Amino acid sequence: MKAAFVVQRYGLDINGGAELHCRWVAEHMRKHWETHVLTTRARDYITWKNHYPSRREEVNGIQVLRFPVARPRDPERFGRLQRHILGNEHSLQDELEWLKEEGPHSPDLIEYIRTHEGSYDFFVFFSYRYYHSFWGVRAVPHKSILVPTAERDAVIHLHLFKDLFRAPRALAYNSVEERDMIQTLSGNASVPCEVVGVGTEIPEAYSEAEFRSAYRLEGDYLIYIGRIDENKGCRELFDFFLRFKQETGSAIRLVLVGSSVIKIPLHPDIVYLGFLSEQDKFAALQGALLMCMPSFYESLSMVTLEAWALGKPVLANARCDVLQGQSRRSRAGLYYGSYEEFRDALRLMLADKRLRETMGAHGQRYFEDHYTWDAIEGKYLDLVRRVGEA
Repeated sequence: MKAAFVVQRYGLDINGGAELHCRWVAEHMRKHWETHVLTTRARDYITWKNHYPSRREEVNGIQVLRFPVARPRDPERFGRLQRHILGNEHSLQDELEWLKEEGPHSPDLIEYIRTHEGSYDFFVFFSYRYYHSFWGVRAVPHKSILVPTAERDAVIHLHLFKDLFRAPRALAYNSVEERDMIQTLSGNASVPCEVVGVGTEIPEAYSEAEFRSAYRLEGDYLIYIGRIDENKGCRELFDFFLRFKQETGSAIRLVLVGSSVIKIPLHPDIVYLGFLSEQDKFAALQGALLMCMPSFYESLSMVTLEAWALGKPVLANARCDVLQGQSRRSRAGLYYGSYEEFRDALRLMLADKRLRETMGAHGQRYFEDHYTWDAIEGKYLDLVRRVGEA
């Protein structure tokens, strides 16, 4: 079988989100299929400006074909369009204009999919909300598998996406909550689907002791890994953590790993390490008592799976239904919807080592049952088999 993975950006220097998800799945499915990647020349997700010079290249053994972005995004125009469609009555044409500005606007990519339909058995589209998925699925609906990576944010309620979710041959969801949300919004329960998710890549070797020595990090700490952003709940996490410190007198520290787009409070017990190598990231996670996941919007949360793979419990934002659902099913995390719940859950987890170990063991079992690469590959193979036989 020959499959084309279609995604907005692609490259070894793109280290998170749906793009990394797509790359890992494409690389692992090489064992079973001939896999190609169709994408744009963009690297920056704010403007989608053309960056990669080559049209065709090989990335980790996969042929990647890049298409130009016809018009970069104008962030100010995009902001105005989004405010209009989310705050006012509007037409379908308004939504299509928003989609073009959302981008990355690459008509050449869509034309290639349309004219090379016969070259592939399936097209696997990542991320429902972008230009390439909407128009690509419409071009080859009977050969399309959509991986929505949808979060419970405002744009999912746009009219144009209700039709999109009913159009593909199959959908590969990240979580039970994502599936239920999309089926409720679009009435697409008759479309074949599977809750698949994604595995993770754990380095063969990493050293907590070497990490602690290199960063001069002593004592107990919590860890947050990801983009340090208000939408990820980080501002609230800072407020809750500092209030917890003040009320309880706890010596616990908060370690932050990832790029920052908001100001981080200057406090001796908030330690910002920036972007780390995979070896150092996993060493930092191994050394933590638990991981905090304060995000309001997730379709899965890869770093939560990484914490469970290492046997670390998670304290998650209950207002994200995906995080709450995963924590309940795994029995590997507590969750909070207010400061008081954050305080009580954190105090309990810090005080009870046996609880942390038990939850961590539950997390490892949950990861091994559902998110090893053998499990992920098997789900994709089964989904394709089922729709092929239909």
